[in-house]
Amino acid sequence: MTVACERTTFGDCVTLQSGGTPSKAREDYWGGHLPWVSCKDMKVDRIHDAEDHLTELGALNGTRLVPPNTVLFVVRGMILAKDFPVGITKRAVAFNQDLKAVVCKPGVDSEYIFYWLKANSREILGRADEAGHGTKRIQTDRLQSLPLALPPLAEQRRIAGILSAYDDLIENCQRRIRILEEVARRLYREWFVHFRYPGHESIPLVDSPLGPIPQGWEVKTVPECVHVNPRVTVPRDGEKPFVPMGCLSNDSMLIEGIEARTGNSGSKFQKHDTLFARITPCLENGKTGFVQFLQGEGDVAFGSTEFIVLRSKTLTPEFVYLLARSDEFRANAIKSMSGATGRQRVQERCFDSFLLAQPPRELLARFSAVVVPSFQLVYHLHLQSANLRRTRDLLLPRLLGGSIG
Repeated sequence: MTVACERTTFGDCVTLQSGGTPSKAREDYWGGHLPWVSCKDMKVDRIHDAEDHLTELGALNGTRLVPPNTVLFVVRGMILAKDFPVGITKRAVAFNQDLKAVVCKPGVDSEYIFYWLKANSREILGRADEAGHGTKRIQTDRLQSLPLALPPLAEQRRIAGILSAYDDLIENCQRRIRILEEVARRLYREWFVHFRYPGHESIPLVDSPLGPIPQGWEVKTVPECVHVNPRVTVPRDGEKPFVPMGCLSNDSMLIEGIEARTGNSGSKFQKHDTLFARITPCLENGKTGFVQFLQGEGDVAFGSTEFIVLRSKTLTPEFVYLLARSDEFRANAIKSMSGATGRQRVQERCFDSFLLAQPPRELLARFSAVVVPSFQLVYHLHLQSANLRRTRDLLLPRLLGGSIG
């Protein structure tokens, strides 16, 4: 059954609000519990939190606070050269001047508008132009004139409900991924930092350059147990997987947005290698990835020149990834950084002085038996999320266009 739609425009359905940045000089504005959303937080469809937080006083000065179920989208930034980030808040948040908030008029559903913006992202990006210094921007008058076919409110909610069900499944996958990775990191610290591994009660601690460590463990430098930038041959001809820096996550092992490129210039790696960002601010932000997207052990890929590739020598691949994620390992790398301000890089020699306690082979095998299935499940859930997104995105234009009843 075809539902009659009102022919209107985006601007007739909503009001747009601007955000801002409270003074960074005011310490009493920052570090509270209210998320302050900026472009870097617009990588998810549902916005539960942000990297930066404001106090209640900060939220009242120089920005705007919006309630849950408010649609936010980016109107300025280089991300607009290739993507149109849009999200919907799931709690009260403030936001900066590079975003706009959508206030829906009566008879217009915010979730429907959220999906409508996603379905029309290509058209919206086509209306972007350049501000000063080549920064991309979307002028809101160009956006407000976009035609919009608006069905009755009940139909809007029905359509949004169908699409939201896919996002519920995607969010559930992401939640499970976060839990699995957090458990693996805690287990690593429990066994190999605090030395509370199975059977530790019967193993005495002995003195070492690291302090007390379990008897039978050896103190080694990173290069003694990890290959740093191992030699890998990648053919120049033909397309191969290429991983730009933007593919790495700040807080997850997952590598997303992999490209296909010819050539072989850059870092080179294989399955189960760890990619560790060497440049500021990517290192400080936590960009680290675990390579699971390659199928065979002999398959190769290449990526950004700003990766340090880490491969297990006497440990396990999962141990190396979790080591690279540890605060101590990252702090040691950060202390070694040198170069021009804003382009500082890790010096590889810093790994020569980083000591770790090499566990016995039997304990490493027990650790692998626990965490390898979790690493594999993280990747499986990632693929499942990607399939759900593809299905949802295929449905988007058909549902919004009225071709699916």
